Amino acid sequence: MTSLSILIPVLNEADSLPQLLAEIWAISAQEKYELEVIFVDDGSTDGSWQVIQGMAAGHTAVHAIRFRRNFGKAAALRAAASIASGELLVTMDADLQDDPAEIPKLLAKMGNEFDLVSGWKEVRHDPIGKTLPSKVFNKLVGWMTGLKLNDHNCGFKVYRREIFDDVKLYGEMHRFVPVLAAAFGYRVGECAVQHRPRTHGKSKYGWSRLPKGFLDLLTVSFLTGFSHRPQHLIGSVGLASFVAGCVGMSWLAVYWVLRMTVFHEWIPLHERPLMLYSLGALLLGSQLLCMGFLAELMVAKGQDAKEPYSIRERI
Repeated sequence: MTSLSILIPVLNEADSLPQLLAEIWAISAQEKYELEVIFVDDGSTDGSWQVIQGMAAGHTAVHAIRFRRNFGKAAALRAAASIASGELLVTMDADLQDDPAEIPKLLAKMGNEFDLVSGWKEVRHDPIGKTLPSKVFNKLVGWMTGLKLNDHNCGFKVYRREIFDDVKLYGEMHRFVPVLAAAFGYRVGECAVQHRPRTHGKSKYGWSRLPKGFLDLLTVSFLTGFSHRPQHLIGSVGLASFVAGCVGMSWLAVYWVLRMTVFHEWIPLHERPLMLYSLGALLLGSQLLCMGFLAELMVAKGQDAKEPYSIRERI
């Protein structure tokens, strides 16, 4: 019997929760899953917590966490994973656009071949203001990280339990779990899933999230390539800048000596653009090298173990 933990972040989705849970129980009964459902109320203000309390009172397999305020989806998934007991973890949204009936398909795709299977909303029922930024984002992620998925943003995924032990989520890193998992050597696959039209709530994504997503992508690219050796990136750029500055300053020094001793001409070096560029490169290179050493020191000392959220209640 498959042991599953379904992790569901909730933000102002009280209307959709009863139907979502009913659909989960229906597919669980059909497939004979050993199941637990974990809701994380991420600072809802519409009565979602009261709905979750009612569902938990009627089902011993329903667990819930309530944050003191909104900490974001990554923090919600991290909190849910910390109490999950299933061999496999399924993440899905609470707005009913993810269909629980697709869970068997994701599990079948995983089999023994993959450690993480990401859903792919091949046919999307969203406005172009959401689908177009998502396409741009997915292309960028594939190009910059080398992991090419059609839908990195899809929250409907199935994971082996140990992935959440290795990948620490914070900020808005939830959309990059496949990239981070692949960097640890986990096998990542993709499976087309049904995407249902939105009937409750409103979308939290669009063009406004693209700049933040791009900045997070730069962070992930750094973490997957240089997280344990930051000096290799920062120091390389700093060293190149420092050497360029030294070469420029050395040339100016030789040039000044030659003009003074051979041609007996006074040359005001401070008026030459090369002087400013060389000095700037020298200072920038020195600063980047120092930053690289500090980054190495921080990595050596380890990461702060404090969780990036605060829990008000737990059921």
